[in-house]
Amino acid sequence: MMAVYIDTGIFVAANNRSDSNHVRAVKLLMNALNGVFGLVYTSDYVIDEAITTALARTRSHILAANTGSYIIQSPRIRKLYTGPEEFSAAWETFLQLKDKPMSFTDCVSLVHIRRHRIHRIMSFDSGFDVFVERVS
Repeated sequence: MMAVYIDTGIFVAANNRSDSNHVRAVKLLMNALNGVFGLVYTSDYVIDEAITTALARTRSHILAANTGSYIIQSPRIRKLYTGPEEFSAAWETFLQLKDKPMSFTDCVSLVHIRRHRIHRIMSFDSGFDVFVERVS
C-alpha cells in the first residue's frame, strides 16, 4: 500500500508564512492529506521536533501551538509512537551512522519507516536520500 512519512520541516514550513519553503510545504501537505501519496504517517518525535523548531525559529508560542495542533488533531495523519524497541533501534542506528550523521529524531523516523514499510518520506532534508525515496 502506498504511504508517506512526513518530516518536521514540512510541518514547520507549512505553518509559517515567513518560511522560505512555505508555499512548497503547503502544496505537498495538501497533496498528502488529499491522498495523493496514500496513507500519511509521522511520529511523536517529529511532532515534538516540529513544535520545538517552530517555537525556536519564530519565538511565537501561538505559531508553535498551531503547528502541534495541526498535526495532533488531523485525522488523516497517523501518529506512530516510539516505544522501548523503536528507541533502542533508533539508538543503534544513530551509533552506526557516524559517517553520515543524522539527528536522533531522524533515526527514530528511519526506524518507523522501516518497521511500517513506508517507501517515501516528505522532507526538505537530503540526508534521507540514501535511505528512502524523498518527496520535496
